[in-house]
Amino acid sequence: MPANATGDDFLLPAGTSKNSSRLDGHYEAVVEAKFNSSVAYISNLSQTKFHCCFWNEQEKNCSVSEDGTDGRTFVSAVNSLVFQHLSANWNIQCWMKGDLNLFICYMEPLLKNSFKNYDLKVHLFYFLPEVTEDLPLATQRGSFQIVQCNCSAQECCECHVPIPTAKLNYTLLMYLKIASGGVTFQSPLMSVQPINVVKPDPPLDVHMEITDDGDLEVSWHSPTSVPFPLQYQVKYSENSTTVTREADEIVSTTSFLIYGVLPGSLYEVQVRGKRLDGPGIWGDWSTPRIFITQDVIYFPPKILTSVGSNVSFHCIYKNENKIVSSKNIVWWMNLAEKIPQSQYHVVSDHVSKVTFPNLKATKPRGKFTYDAVYCCNEHECHHRYAELYVIDVNINISCETDGYLTKMTCRWPANIVQSLVGSTLHLRYHRSSLYCSDIPSIHPISEPKDCHLQRDGFYECIFQPIFLLSGYTMWIRINHSLGSLDSTPTCVLPDSVVKPLPPSSVKAEITVNIGLLKVSWEKPVFPENNLQFQIRYGLSGKEVQWKVHEVYDAKSKSASLPVPDLCAVYAVQVRCKRLDGLGYWSNWSSPAYTVVMDVKVPIKGPEFWRIINGDTTKNERNVTLLWKPLMKNDSLCSVRRYVVKHHSSHNRTWSEDVGNHTKSTFLWTEQAHTVTVLAINSIGASFENFNLTLSWAMSKVNLMQSLSVYPLNSSCVILSWVLSPSDYRLMYFIIEWKNLHEDDEIKWLRIPSNVKKYYIHDHFIPIEKYQFSLYPVFMEGVGKPKITTSFTQDDIEKHKNDAGLYVIVPIIISSSVLLLGTLLISHQRMKKLLWEDVPNPKNCSWAQGLNFQKRTDIL
Repeated sequence: MPANATGDDFLLPAGTSKNSSRLDGHYEAVVEAKFNSSVAYISNLSQTKFHCCFWNEQEKNCSVSEDGTDGRTFVSAVNSLVFQHLSANWNIQCWMKGDLNLFICYMEPLLKNSFKNYDLKVHLFYFLPEVTEDLPLATQRGSFQIVQCNCSAQECCECHVPIPTAKLNYTLLMYLKIASGGVTFQSPLMSVQPINVVKPDPPLDVHMEITDDGDLEVSWHSPTSVPFPLQYQVKYSENSTTVTREADEIVSTTSFLIYGVLPGSLYEVQVRGKRLDGPGIWGDWSTPRIFITQDVIYFPPKILTSVGSNVSFHCIYKNENKIVSSKNIVWWMNLAEKIPQSQYHVVSDHVSKVTFPNLKATKPRGKFTYDAVYCCNEHECHHRYAELYVIDVNINISCETDGYLTKMTCRWPANIVQSLVGSTLHLRYHRSSLYCSDIPSIHPISEPKDCHLQRDGFYECIFQPIFLLSGYTMWIRINHSLGSLDSTPTCVLPDSVVKPLPPSSVKAEITVNIGLLKVSWEKPVFPENNLQFQIRYGLSGKEVQWKVHEVYDAKSKSASLPVPDLCAVYAVQVRCKRLDGLGYWSNWSSPAYTVVMDVKVPIKGPEFWRIINGDTTKNERNVTLLWKPLMKNDSLCSVRRYVVKHHSSHNRTWSEDVGNHTKSTFLWTEQAHTVTVLAINSIGASFENFNLTLSWAMSKVNLMQSLSVYPLNSSCVILSWVLSPSDYRLMYFIIEWKNLHEDDEIKWLRIPSNVKKYYIHDHFIPIEKYQFSLYPVFMEGVGKPKITTSFTQDDIEKHKNDAGLYVIVPIIISSSVLLLGTLLISHQRMKKLLWEDVPNPKNCSWAQGLNFQKRTDIL
């Protein structure tokens, strides 16, 4: 390197050749610069050649031949620039930093302490032209930029040149100036492309793990900023009780396998990188990583699989620095169940294998969500184990297309893998162009679908828009650090899972004159398929007891149903579904309610009776007709008014409208008078009616021979009667009774003609006096009554017995139980009273050992 006395002049080789060598060729090694003899102090070196060659790690003194060849690394070196008076020999290494933002040159003198007596300053001049082919011979001073280099006490210097990322492919021109003790040294001009001397950063996240095949896998991540693929050098050492070795390998992937891993071994690994294709520099080594294998090696150490599958574990067992023979290895499950030897397999002298066929789902045991598989010696088990996770992936995915045919909603339960901590579930699907295949299968090309957890514990996914006739094959993918599992795929055709809209315009009514529940509705617009319908109906209330009626006629829009009560309010709902059975039932429609109204004329008129007031010796008497309001089931369904029809013995007929009253009074003046009470609703008069004929002649006919009244209790009396022979046709009896001490209205009952005894249930006061009357009613009129005002006392027990054993038997049973309880209590009291002073031999010391059953004579 020549000395320059002026120091301030811009010293550049006067004749930089256009064909100067550059560091941009593939593995090119030499850079050559020629200088003229016009510079002071170097007149004798007019044709001196300055050489830059690649750094060689095995031989730092780079030897350069005349033809400009050699060198294989990307680091530049300027060697042996010897001048007549003053000279300097420096090694120069330049590279592009791994982050691609900084170009670094590192320099150190070949001869140590060559500048120890001088003040050392180093500057690097650089120029980054876009094109270098037409560079003028006299480059201007202002074209080069300058950076000061940082030098240490050991005379090593480092220069940093910022390089824009966009100019990594440009040619960088540079030279050095070294000043010390008033003397300046200048290097020849050098050129290099930064992209060709990139020194990658060390690989990231170097880690090791035992593979499923029992090898040690070393893996790492490449530096993120490198714009080209890398090759890697892996350096590792193995130290065990049986083997010690060191090796290094070059690979083009980000992983490396160390085969033949043994238990209880220590492995130390480092990795560095370099450009795969083209020139480049080896990066720095990564931080050493150490991995120690356990005394028992399981491979794989953990298995995640599905129900019904077959899996295998391998194991190498080391015991007291000696590897156990695979023939002496036994396997246990959860240390509670020894695995049959038929499931063992000897892989090699030291590798044993166990296979589990047709696995069942793992049952969580407390905090353990897996089955522990132990590889054991014949006499003991190591505390380490392998983990087996078996998941039931039979996941039911149900889909439903809405009634507008615009979207399909799919749902599946979220609790299927609760035991597999750290797992995530995703629905994936593949849509075929038309229909579903006969046997759905997982397609290699699939898409994920966003699903959201609902409050009911189900995930829900919505497909919108949809293709009604396309087959959607879908499955659930379970992702876990141990691997992924797929559920059994299912294929869904949106057109086959339609849930129609509920029928609209639902109406319900009880038909007039027919008396049926008529339900009508309108079919939804979609789907266009034929539909079947379901009608549910019931009496309106808080809890409706529904009955269901099926309608399979797709064209039908109404149905008529028989109901037991025509005068009740019914709630009615309708839903629909495809007639071919595909899809789902729609929701029930909004309920429709019937309105209570008259549907038919009353079935019959009211039962009635008469009360006659006045002197029976006179021909005019006031008659009051009494009747009870007609019930809904008889009136169908209301009564607007009552009409009393009169027919006299002189064939006079007239009617009297009494409105809603339940009594009517008229004057009876003829020998015979027939009355009929009709009930009238909005449709018409009652169809069947009761007639009552009042006849002076018949009122004297005495059919009743005797009448007896027997009080059973305060709420029931028994009437018994005996009839006399008669030629008249008896229709029925009327029983009247009233309290003679009160002004209560007369009470009455209509009794069939074939009855000879009757129970009257009412509130009877024993100290009161009652009148009972029994009237025979004939077709021709009302006969003479039998009247009594006192209860019959004789033979009352017989009638009480005739009242039925259902009254007597419970009383007898209750009395017997009460008597038995009384006797038991009395017996205990008498025992305590009479035997209170008799001692218990077991509690008396003097009596112990005596036989009280043996006779002991006094004498």
